[in-house]
Amino acid sequence: MAAGIKDKVAILGMGCSKFGERWDMGIEDLILESFLACVKNAGIEKKDIDACWMGLYFDEISGGKSGITVSSTLKLPFIPITRVENKCATGTEAFRGACYAVASGAYDMCLAVGVEKLKDTGFGGLPGGGTDGQIDVLLGADRTAPGAFAQLASAYEAAYNIPMKKIKEAMAHISWKSHQNGSKNPLAHLRNTPSVEKILNAPMIAYPSGLFDCCGVSDGAAAAIVTTPEIAKRIKKNQEIIYVKSLQIACSSGEEAMYTDWDGASILTTSKAAEKAYKEAGITNPREEISMMEVHDCFSITELVTMEDLQISPRGGAVDDVLNGFFDLDGSVPCQTDGGLKCFGHPIGASGIRMLYEMYNQLQGKWPEERQVKNPKYGLTHNLGGFPNRNVVSVSIIGK
Repeated sequence: MAAGIKDKVAILGMGCSKFGERWDMGIEDLILESFLACVKNAGIEKKDIDACWMGLYFDEISGGKSGITVSSTLKLPFIPITRVENKCATGTEAFRGACYAVASGAYDMCLAVGVEKLKDTGFGGLPGGGTDGQIDVLLGADRTAPGAFAQLASAYEAAYNIPMKKIKEAMAHISWKSHQNGSKNPLAHLRNTPSVEKILNAPMIAYPSGLFDCCGVSDGAAAAIVTTPEIAKRIKKNQEIIYVKSLQIACSSGEEAMYTDWDGASILTTSKAAEKAYKEAGITNPREEISMMEVHDCFSITELVTMEDLQISPRGGAVDDVLNGFFDLDGSVPCQTDGGLKCFGHPIGASGIRMLYEMYNQLQGKWPEERQVKNPKYGLTHNLGGFPNRNVVSVSIIGK
């Protein structure tokens, strides 16, 4: 019977490049920046790495379809490299591959790298990539991400009879919180601190989402080295070991879009992945046991709904939790401690590993006091790629 991955893999080291409009950097430079920080943190040499997983979503405009970009850039010693893509869960997918390889006993030490170069590719936002299949014809292949996710707010309003004015106030607080946290993060893309009033009065993008309710895209890379707990303890003597507690991914079956009573006020894949992740990690009360989170805040309303899908807030209760500061840096379950997608940035292939990088350093108590969570035990990360009714979601939990 399957036993899951809990405590079978340890994170030996992590690294992250600065995210932003890195006009001066190619994809190879970003990979190298994150890798050098990663191996230094891990305390190893690249000859110790047995295999690598590379996460890159938009292959045609940056790194190509294979893992050769990583191997030739880092001059890795002829080891296997697997390139993966899974929408916005691409980075987490790379991390999952490396972890499963170690847990299986196939390798002692594996590298996961996530990278994306989006800012100087000729596109204002995400590049157009055609459709994901014939179903897009039925759903409308010309729909936009802001429009699709804005509909979450309308459905949420209808489902719980919460005035849109209050929902918008909660969305503004979410954005304000991310900007406050991002301003303390030297690697973040956006470090400005707009007021709640400015956020509420910003130009409308897709009602009720204004300019500050939408994340942008960035250039960046992040890396992780994973190994067995035994090897980690030998290398990291007298240091806190951070373990992988659970790794779960759920993909839409098509039910949400076609023939069920889904009300559009939640993301079903998040709920499904979260249930499995908590079971694998042995967590029975997420609101009390999860110390902090990095969730996929592509839009403010997405973050709000995610709080309920992850069972941190009760259904219909996330608005009050947000406005009461429950998810603030000094709140009960801090969320987006590094600024999130909104402010750290969103190079798609790197985002999942970037989230783990933040949780890893928080768990080790590495950050300055102004941005360090007090005594964390578990850190959760969440990615959502696609649209509310057709997507892939990853939920990962790491801890002491």
